[in-house]
Amino acid sequence: MTPAGGSARSARGAGRARDLPIGVFDSGIGGLTVVRELKRLLPSEAILFFGDTARVPYGPKSPETVRRFAREDASFLARKGVKMIVVACNTVSSVAFEDLAGSVSVPLVGVVDPAARVAASGSATGRIGVIGTRATVASGAYPRAILTLRPDARVEQAPCPLFVPLVEEGWSESAVAEEVARAYLEPLRAQAIDTLVLGCTHYPLLKRVIARVVGEGVRLVDTAEETARDVRDLLAREGLAAERRAEDRFFVSDIPYHFAREAEAFLGEPLPRVERVDVEDLEEVGP
Repeated sequence: MTPAGGSARSARGAGRARDLPIGVFDSGIGGLTVVRELKRLLPSEAILFFGDTARVPYGPKSPETVRRFAREDASFLARKGVKMIVVACNTVSSVAFEDLAGSVSVPLVGVVDPAARVAASGSATGRIGVIGTRATVASGAYPRAILTLRPDARVEQAPCPLFVPLVEEGWSESAVAEEVARAYLEPLRAQAIDTLVLGCTHYPLLKRVIARVVGEGVRLVDTAEETARDVRDLLAREGLAAERRAEDRFFVSDIPYHFAREAEAFLGEPLPRVERVDVEDLEEVGP
């Protein structure tokens, strides 16, 4: 069985699929941190990104709703023509990955397993912290994945619901962000963790603040970086690496106020033209 949140399904033949884009979706725009890492590691690959900004956040929604939204998001990418799909959303990877893996016909990569593998193998003491949205923490996906790989590990979790709005307000480096980080992370520090998984794609933008709070002795595991490495390895293994560069395309289900500013912060560069998709036009992946 495919572990929840992480590894990819086998590709069935490369052929012309090499030149198709990598599909990436998220509940909002936090997944652009994954896109940024993909573009850094795989400059010859084209990206087709969909952010469900009209229905964000997924975290407070029921598992049934998250699974339905995930199928609709993946179906949109599949209809556009992609060679694989990256679930750049910790909530979907934690709650709906298995359901989605049974519904798509292209390789699927989530964000949980790549980070869990690095945390499990890289921790010297086995004391590992995980931070994320309430839904991600409540799912238990990271502890399950880590403990499967390293049964002797001790995994401590903490939901950090204020981190996302701080990032989206552009306050990632503020004194407020550091104060909030200390309130969330001090209990994990008290457990003597030596590794901390950043279990939300918004959190890389808080990495410097988080690093100051937890101290030099704690390794930060960035899910965006580790997911991009998994994608690179999959493309090489399955013979799906692109032979010629195509254009990146970006789609969202709504363009909220300050969208361009926020998106550029996540992507790390000016955002290309963005196309809007009506939520009513999204369809679920068939059985």
